[in-house]
Amino acid sequence: MAYLSPSALKNLKKYAYKGVDESLISRYVLTPYWNWFITLWPLTVAPNTITLLGLSIVVFNVVTLLIYDPLYYTDNDGAAGPPQWVYFTWAIGLFLYQTFDAVDGKQARRTGMAGPLGEMFDHGCDALNTTLEVILAARALNLGRSWWTVVSQIATLANFYLTTWEEYYTGLLYLGPFSGPVEGILMIVVIYIISGLFGPSFWDKGILSFTHLDMVPQVSATVPNIRLNEAFMVFAGFGLAFNIISSYRNVRKAMKAAARSTVQPLTTLLPFVVSVTLQVLWLFNSAFRGSAIIHSPLFLPFLCAWGLQFAHQVGRMILSHITSSPFPMWSRVWIWNAIGVLDAHLPLLIDRPPIIQSTPKRTAVFIYLTLAVSFLTYARFCALVIKDITEYLGIACFTVRKKDAEGVWRDTRDIQQDGYVKRM
Repeated sequence: MAYLSPSALKNLKKYAYKGVDESLISRYVLTPYWNWFITLWPLTVAPNTITLLGLSIVVFNVVTLLIYDPLYYTDNDGAAGPPQWVYFTWAIGLFLYQTFDAVDGKQARRTGMAGPLGEMFDHGCDALNTTLEVILAARALNLGRSWWTVVSQIATLANFYLTTWEEYYTGLLYLGPFSGPVEGILMIVVIYIISGLFGPSFWDKGILSFTHLDMVPQVSATVPNIRLNEAFMVFAGFGLAFNIISSYRNVRKAMKAAARSTVQPLTTLLPFVVSVTLQVLWLFNSAFRGSAIIHSPLFLPFLCAWGLQFAHQVGRMILSHITSSPFPMWSRVWIWNAIGVLDAHLPLLIDRPPIIQSTPKRTAVFIYLTLAVSFLTYARFCALVIKDITEYLGIACFTVRKKDAEGVWRDTRDIQQDGYVKRM
């Protein structure tokens, strides 16, 4: 059964990727490196394969976390945690992910495989990586099972959502002088390196103590000596606020140029707000300080389920963008999450125990079932969309092949520009 409508499929051929990267680091440091790195790849490797390999490296990093710290404890919990050398592998893995993510588009142009499927696949992997890096970075920052990790998840997903939202309305993927895919990733790489050198407990130092500003009476009397990891969260909060303003300014400008409402795009931020609200309310079970999920081994599967649902959400946004379809405002998975929220808060709502999450064991079953439902829903979406796009555009996903004029799959090097097979 087709996922995309005939009109949406027709719009695929009208789509053209547009992007702007104003990062100085990207332009003068990374781009020369990326241009060299792409020459190492043979033309027989599909660009989406490079993207998937990059994500696989990050998944491997998460596996090492699960091996050494399956319960997601921090040093403050008295757990030994991963050996410090593991954080260096996380730094290498994330840097390689950034590299693979940057060169897949170059490989697409080299092999003649550029198109909307590549953007869908690229952004889909980026969306999954967002949550995986939150999990790893929070462990490296010694945050672990805490509301700070939840805040980090919200802020990181919000930045990604805003970028996708902006691209939907402006038709342009805009990366400013400081962006998540470039400077943000490099910053996390540095965090991993520091944790590898000094251990995650390094980030528990007070920022004034670390900078010796606590020796200045005027500063110590007015500025709180918050921990370095908390200071990083505050910095991220300012970055999010800047991105909100910047994204809306660009969307507002595009709407004015098109003589359209500048207020209507704000309503399409509601799906993210609804999703986050449901997740946070569920985490409040049964109290802010005594969350049955955050302070248990269920926190990691909960975050992963959240990340999969988010990847599905932004995947539908990107699909709507490349097919010029209406913005996706509704998600059926909200019903599942709402059931989890209402059940968890039955004691507060009608003064009776939860029905589904009545015991720790049943709560665990329900959370893991949520993870399974989230995975299967997103996997089904990816499989159907990839099938529709590859069949309609005649371009393969993981091999360097296209359909010729007769509808036969062939290597792209064997097809002429007019679509017919090259004859010797």
